[in-house]
Amino acid sequence: MWAAIAELSRWGPLRASSLWRSEPLGDPTQAWYVNAVVELALGGDPWVCLERLHALERAFGRPAERARWAPRRLDLALLLFDDLELRSDRLELPHPGLATRRFVLAPLSELVPDFVPPGQTRTVARLLSDLDDPLRVEKL
Repeated sequence: MWAAIAELSRWGPLRASSLWRSEPLGDPTQAWYVNAVVELALGGDPWVCLERLHALERAFGRPAERARWAPRRLDLALLLFDDLELRSDRLELPHPGLATRRFVLAPLSELVPDFVPPGQTRTVARLLSDLDDPLRVEKL
């Protein structure tokens, strides 16, 4: 995880949350995940950012094709891009799971607790406190 964050830091100014350990989504027999949220100052185009994230995943050994919920070394998701709202078959912003997943909201809350994501009426901290998600998440 730290190696991926170090690589992302080469893209521009960045802040990273703590690392969080979380129960796997999908297949409960998998090992727990390690999650973090990284804030980058990029500017530009979300499509270019998405392609760069996919290239970084491949550089860390993620196969181009895999079963949904299959284990992977690195899984990068574009959660937000400024205040942009976007819906396409390849990219949805904000990320559709942002407001419903504790493993996203807990680290995001470290960085921007008072931020109200586009399409939401509550802050990240309030989304987290109101969340009904049974999966356990622990700060490392």
